[in-house]
Amino acid sequence: MEDDLETLFGNATFNSTRDSTEMESKSVFSQREHNIVATYLITAGVLSLLSNIIVLIMFVKFKEFRTATNAIIANLAFTDIGVSAIGYPMSTASDLHGSWKFGYAGCQAYAALNIFFGMSSIGLLTVVAIDRYLMISKPDLGRKMTNVTYTTMITVAWVNGLFWALMPIMGWASYAPDPTGATCTINWRNNDSLFVSYTITVIAVNFVVPLSIMVFCYYNVSKTVKRFMHHDVLENLTLDWSDQLDVTKMSVVMIAMFLVAWSPYSIVCLWSSFGDPKFIPPAMAIVAPLFAKSSTFYNPCIYVIANKKFRRAIIAMVCCQTQQDLTISHTLPMTTSQAPLTELNSFI
Repeated sequence: MEDDLETLFGNATFNSTRDSTEMESKSVFSQREHNIVATYLITAGVLSLLSNIIVLIMFVKFKEFRTATNAIIANLAFTDIGVSAIGYPMSTASDLHGSWKFGYAGCQAYAALNIFFGMSSIGLLTVVAIDRYLMISKPDLGRKMTNVTYTTMITVAWVNGLFWALMPIMGWASYAPDPTGATCTINWRNNDSLFVSYTITVIAVNFVVPLSIMVFCYYNVSKTVKRFMHHDVLENLTLDWSDQLDVTKMSVVMIAMFLVAWSPYSIVCLWSSFGDPKFIPPAMAIVAPLFAKSSTFYNPCIYVIANKKFRRAIIAMVCCQTQQDLTISHTLPMTTSQAPLTELNSFI
């Protein structure tokens, strides 16, 4: 028994020493390159925080936005704010320092929170796609959507993100600094069986499946729009036609930006799983997570600026208009579900 305890604590000491060494590993980039990355992170972080805070302010200030459908967008803004407020500052400080400066515990927390918010964001994007499909292509089913349905879908997205964030801490794969030495992520340099199984499962569940759902949903949305255009039956629509076209354009951009943001990260993980991590170019190692984080500031552009109703609300806030001053003449695609929120208040 004593021998077992000695072995156990001896291994713990060894792992602690190894972890400490990993935290202090030298970066493959020069300080000048780190400063460039830090400048990007500062700019992206400020843009992301401001744009997503504006989204949340609109939900608070204008009652028209407090709908079940828009609750998904509010939750998406929370994920983006989480990455911007926690992930960006820690990465920026480490880049300015030239290496990771928050220790082993900080590395675990940073990586887990980024995975949590990132996976939750992907889940919420999928929920948006499902909502758009039901509301536009399957309106009979869309009208049956309740607050409980929306609450369930949103909760599943958050729980899914939490699950995959905790797994490396529990021992399924692990978190460690990447080759830049200034940020922490999945330890893809240690491509053992645990890493490979975790990576393959995460990519399948949080990339392939969501992308397939989004393509299916937006493909059908596009077909619905084209069908109405072909038969010219606008009188049967309850939505403004120009807004239908906005949804179609927005759908294409969503899929494209989803691929741009997450494909590099998926490629790096797959490369590590089936190839030698030593041959992954350092530039790709740093570009992959930066692209994934970029979704925090382009999401508001897609979901807010592309929507006429949100644009009107932004102008109203800039002009210090009141709730009564904001008049909206049409029900727009992103706010088709107009039932008052009762069970989703905790999410907004």
